[in-house]
Amino acid sequence: MSASLVRAARAGRIATRTNLRSGARTPASWSHPRHYASIPEHSGPSKQRDSSAVGVFTPTAAALFIATGAALFAYFKYEKERLAEQRRDELADKEVGRPNVGGPLSLTTHQGKPFTEQDLQGHWSLIYFGFTNCPDICPDELDKMSAAVDQLDKAYGPVVQPIFISVDPARDSQIQMERYVTDFHPRLLGLFGDYASTKEACKSYRVYFSTPQTAKATDDYLVDHSIFFYFMDPNGRFVDAFGKASTVEDVVARVQKEVTAWKAKTGSVV
Repeated sequence: MSASLVRAARAGRIATRTNLRSGARTPASWSHPRHYASIPEHSGPSKQRDSSAVGVFTPTAAALFIATGAALFAYFKYEKERLAEQRRDELADKEVGRPNVGGPLSLTTHQGKPFTEQDLQGHWSLIYFGFTNCPDICPDELDKMSAAVDQLDKAYGPVVQPIFISVDPARDSQIQMERYVTDFHPRLLGLFGDYASTKEACKSYRVYFSTPQTAKATDDYLVDHSIFFYFMDPNGRFVDAFGKASTVEDVVARVQKEVTAWKAKTGSVV
């Protein structure tokens, strides 16, 4: 064999070994399909893991999703219950701090109609205790209350009822009360009664008055009494009290605050 043939044969063997190492097919394998060897499918552990997956979720991911959802549900339920309990505590604190003011009334209006505590329901009320022969404090306080009601009427309509309760049963008759209330607000309601019913009303509202039980209409005397007027809600329950130092603006602002809160709670101003 000639040297050139030897070199060619040697070169072919080297090329074949190189192709086999690199995984490339030799020209012979390209031209002879029968030399192809089928490559078996991989059936090891990784294939088994792949076959257990369903879409995006694996059983582990699905379990984690369910557990997370359950935890979130429990958390939000807890928060809802906690906020509800906080609200109940706030209301309880408010009730505990509410003075025990208000209660039974059995009086007569300046129009001659009976009036009880039930007649306070369905509207806000401002109630002042005084007497028609009062020289200055009672007129000043009733003027203040009337001015506040005028402003509140403009904002809400006639939802606040002004009330004047006499602590002088001996002299404040129906005729006297009717004449007196016309000097103030046109909706001012005058209430009066005998000594027993007047005392009961004052006891309900923690009002002090010094009218003697034996006083007569012809007697000349002054009545010492509490000078607060009381703010009651549409359920006839006490909200606040205003003294001589309170201004018209103080009264209006306080009433507006309560009316706003009531409307937010009930959807109505009364």
